[in-house]
Amino acid sequence: MRPSTPLLVPPLLRHLHSDEFAPPRWRPADRRAVARVADTAERAAPRAGVTARAYLETRLGTAATLRAIDAEAGGGFYAVPAEAEVDRAAADAAFAAGDVVVDVQTHLVRPSLAAGPAGDALGFFLRSVDPDRWGDGIDPQLLGAATWAANVFGGSETAVALLTSPPGRAHENVLTNDDIASVREIVDRYAGTGRVLTHTIVHPNLGVAERDAMAEWSETLQPAGWKVYTLWDPPENRRGGWFLDDDETGGPFLEQVRATGRTIVCAHKGLGGPISSLAPAGASPRDVGPAARAFPDLTFVVYHSGYEQPGARDDLTDPAGGVGRLEESLRDAGVPPGTNVYGELGSTWFLVSRRPEEAAHVVGTLLRCVGEDRILWGTDSIWYGPPQSLIDGFRAFTIPEWMQERFGYPPLTATAKEKILGINAAQVYGIDLAAVRRHESPLWLDPVRTELAERLA
Repeated sequence: MRPSTPLLVPPLLRHLHSDEFAPPRWRPADRRAVARVADTAERAAPRAGVTARAYLETRLGTAATLRAIDAEAGGGFYAVPAEAEVDRAAADAAFAAGDVVVDVQTHLVRPSLAAGPAGDALGFFLRSVDPDRWGDGIDPQLLGAATWAANVFGGSETAVALLTSPPGRAHENVLTNDDIASVREIVDRYAGTGRVLTHTIVHPNLGVAERDAMAEWSETLQPAGWKVYTLWDPPENRRGGWFLDDDETGGPFLEQVRATGRTIVCAHKGLGGPISSLAPAGASPRDVGPAARAFPDLTFVVYHSGYEQPGARDDLTDPAGGVGRLEESLRDAGVPPGTNVYGELGSTWFLVSRRPEEAAHVVGTLLRCVGEDRILWGTDSIWYGPPQSLIDGFRAFTIPEWMQERFGYPPLTATAKEKILGINAAQVYGIDLAAVRRHESPLWLDPVRTELAERLA
């Protein structure tokens, strides 16, 4: 049963999903939280001079949403004062910006590729993410490069964004490696270098030619990191993926990474699909520890941190939704916190922020197994629209003392949050924080959007 007021569901409580995970189930607590927020919006919106729907998209609406979620969870997770629901200054103070926000996981679609072989997959994906939005037909322009720039840079305080792509060969995907590099080149010309970082997507299980191409890609595409999907197989060869520590695929790939001199490996782990019986084995993070120990000179960024939704896989019992598998892999391999493994929060934070006790388990487990210097902020935007509400929610989040004492979680301090939101990524990618710092909509955004729309049509 969906809430009785679906049109007034705020961004942080929308039950979106994709081909990587099923829609979060509507729990009684969710429905009560939505009702609380709807009531607040009806009362507070006229005072703010906006409609109830528009109210939900503001920081006032974010404050109301977080307070409702916190109340349903028993309190102690989101520190947001009541006046932030109705007073813009109070809301701004509650979510006060700290240092630079660096988002290491963003996406976009090249609309013209929707007409090619990737069209059916794109349509399935979009209808899965937001069936209400795309029920009358898909307009991929709304997920194009211009909209990506508007959402990420214009719709949030994000200062640096790393652009990545789903898996798939160039003729089967919604964005190519060349497209990704083109976006960086365009933004660089208008905004200065360092505003956009890029991945080059590699499919090592396609064979030697794919690995051999990395030397050329390193020179021509100049990626900040290599992105791999260990759960992906070509359609003609479904074997459940591959592992970073296997001798056939993972080992040779990591040797080639070392040879290129570009030593950051970003691996999708977790979010193996909406059906547990079909989740590829390669989605497990069990190989991260052995690979990190075998290649101490490489940096491993674990995208999604191995997270799976509760009930998505039959073999998961830890309260951190599978992030415990990552902790176990590191512990068993003797890889301590603060070494060469980072956990990334894209989609993971979106999914757990509405269930704050689970969020505390996820973040607490990462603090315990990789450390506050080794957690990276990501949102998976453009799929969820402007990411500011996710940023604000994380800034307001705390791990209650009772959970710290019971489970041995370190506290999520203000210093730790700022490291996670940007400082850690700056150290990994060599970002000059002073050069990229910004807190207002940038002047370069309009010309960037115009050229992006033309070049990546």
